Amino acid sequence: MTKLVVKVHLRNDKKRRKAMQIVSKFEGIGSLAMDSKDNKLTVSGDFDPVEVVNKLRKSCNADVVSVESAKKDEGKKNEDQVANLEAYQTYSPIPVTYYYVPCYETPNCVIC
Repeated sequence: MTKLVVKVHLRNDKKRRKAMQIVSKFEGIGSLAMDSKDNKLTVSGDFDPVEVVNKLRKSCNADVVSVESAKKDEGKKNEDQVANLEAYQTYSPIPVTYYYVPCYETPNCVIC
């Protein structure tokens, strides 16, 4: 779990919504909060903070305030999450079969 606080320089509500949409598309985002008074965006979850900041910098001016590693409260809870993740990774969906249907053209046909 990672907690990232980024100061974004946004002029209006449209830019704020766009910044929130950009960050929310990343996998592993647990929570997302925007403090419009201080223009700080707080993101927490299991994600790569470098990718999030790079994507934000492409759309607006963003400065990293802090990056923290959240504390793990319960060891058993984490073990259960690992067991669930392993069960998810071993799931194999039904394979998809594609068929190729050749297109036969008649040699004596002329389109005018």
